Amino acid sequence: MLNLSILVEQSARRNPEKPALSLGEMTLTYKSFHEKVCQTANFLTKSGIGYGNKVAMLCPNLPQYPILFFGILKAGATVVPLSVMLKPEEISYHLSDSESAMFFCFAGSPEMPMGKYGKEGFDKTDSCKQFISIGHLADDIKSFDEAIKNESTVFESYMTSSEDTAVIIYTSGTTGKPKGAELSHLNLYSNAEVVTGIIASAEFEAQSVALPLFHIFGLTVMLLAGTRKSLHLVLVPKFDAKTIYQNIKDYNIKIFAGVPSMYWAILNEEDTEENRNIIKNLRICVSGGASLPVKIIDEFQERFGIPMIEGYGMSEGSPVVTFNQMEIGRKPGSIGTPIWGVDVKVVDEEGNELPVGEKGELIYRGPNVMKSYYNRSKETEEVLKNGWLYSGDIAVKDEDGFFFIVDRKKELIIRGGMNVYPREVEELMMRHPDISMVAVVGMENEKLGEEVKAFVVRKKDRSVSEESIKLWTKERIANYKYPRIIEFIDELPISASGKILKKNLKTSQNEIL
Repeated sequence: MLNLSILVEQSARRNPEKPALSLGEMTLTYKSFHEKVCQTANFLTKSGIGYGNKVAMLCPNLPQYPILFFGILKAGATVVPLSVMLKPEEISYHLSDSESAMFFCFAGSPEMPMGKYGKEGFDKTDSCKQFISIGHLADDIKSFDEAIKNESTVFESYMTSSEDTAVIIYTSGTTGKPKGAELSHLNLYSNAEVVTGIIASAEFEAQSVALPLFHIFGLTVMLLAGTRKSLHLVLVPKFDAKTIYQNIKDYNIKIFAGVPSMYWAILNEEDTEENRNIIKNLRICVSGGASLPVKIIDEFQERFGIPMIEGYGMSEGSPVVTFNQMEIGRKPGSIGTPIWGVDVKVVDEEGNELPVGEKGELIYRGPNVMKSYYNRSKETEEVLKNGWLYSGDIAVKDEDGFFFIVDRKKELIIRGGMNVYPREVEELMMRHPDISMVAVVGMENEKLGEEVKAFVVRKKDRSVSEESIKLWTKERIANYKYPRIIEFIDELPISASGKILKKNLKTSQNEIL
C-alpha cells in the first residue's frame, strides 16, 4: 500500500514548524501545509470525489497547486495536471479524454485569462461535472479557498495500492492528439526518492521552484523530491531571471533546477559582481527538459564556478531515466548514466542491443516506467514491449557507459523544455481559409533550444501575411506551440511515397543560415 500524500504527511510530522511553501510575503509551515491538504481531501470527499475519480487542475506555481495535488491524492483520487497555456478546445479535450469528474482552474488575469479559457473548455465537456476556481473568477463560481476554509484539518489518507494511478500526465507522440501517461504512486515515489539521492543533501534547505509544476520535471524533481526532504519550496509563478537572483539571495538557496532557456536567461542578466556572488551561493545546478548546449554549460561554469548536471527523461519515465551523477562523474553534452534501479540500452530496429558507439533507439525499464497510456492499448503496445519503454529517441553509448542523445524523435520540437508536436499545429493551421498546405519543423535557437517554424503554401490568389497567420494560430493553440517563424513556399518537397520531406526543409534552411 502506498499513497504519495505520505510525503507531506511525514514532513509535517517530523518537521512541523519548518517552512514548506513561500510566495512573496506568505509562508506556510509543513504543519499548516498538511492541514490545508487535509481540508482539501475532506472537501473532495464531501463532493463525491474519491478512489477511481480523476480531478484535473490548471494552475501556475501558487501555494494552491501543491495543496490541491496532495489533497486529491489523499482522498484516493487521481491528479490530471494541465498546462496553463492551453486554450478552450484543448482544455475540453483533456477533460474529456481523462474522464475528469472535477476541474480546479486558476482565475488568471486579463493578460492570461486562464479562468475564462478553463470555464469555456469545461462548458464544452459534458463528462466533467464540477468546476472550482482558484481565486475569484465570478460571483456564481465557487472558489477553492472558500470551499475548504471550514473543513476539518484532520483526514486519514485513503490507502491506495502502490500500483494505483496517482497522476495522468499528458504527452504526445509525433502523431495524433496528446495521450495521458498513467503514473502510479510507486512510479513517482521511486523516481523522487532516487532524485533526492542525486541532488539533495543536508545542506540544502530551500529551492527556487521555477519549473512549472504541471510539467513532469517540476512535479517530480521539485515538488515530490523537495517535499520528501522537507525542503523550503520558494514558488515562482512565472520565471524571470531577476526573481531567481532575488530568491537565491533572500532564501540562501543552494540548488537550482531549470530548463536550458532559464540558464540562458540567467547568463544574459546583467553581469555584475553582486550577481556573480549571488549565483556563486549555489552548490549545484540541474538541467533537464531539453538538451543543454555545451556552450551554456561552459559559460555558466566559467562565470560562476557552479557544477551543472544534466539528465534525461520523459513523462512516461516519471520522468528521470539518466543523470550526470556527481559520484559517478560528468560529461558535458552527455545525458549521463542510468539512475539507480533503471536499465538503459541502445537497440536496433529489431530490439537487439548495439555495441558501444553505434546509434540506435534508447530504451529503458525500471520502477519509473508508466503503467500505460490511459484508454489507449494500441499506443501502449507500440512503446511498451516486454517491460521496456521504447523512447523513440536516437542515442549512443560511449565506452564509459555514458549516453548521448543524437536526435530527438524525428518530428518532435522541444521549445524551451516544452514539447511541441508538429502534426497538432499543422492540423490546426490547415483550417486557415488561406492556407493550402503547411509543414512545421523545429529550427535551432540559442535561447530556447528550438523554435517553431512553419513552411506555408498559400491557396491560389491569396495574399495572407505572416503576422495574420501567427495571430490566427496563437488565438487557437497554447502560446508555446504557435510558429514564431513563417516562410511562404510554392510547394513542399514530397517523397515518392507522398510524404513531406521535412529533413529537406530543415537542411535547406540551415544552408541559407
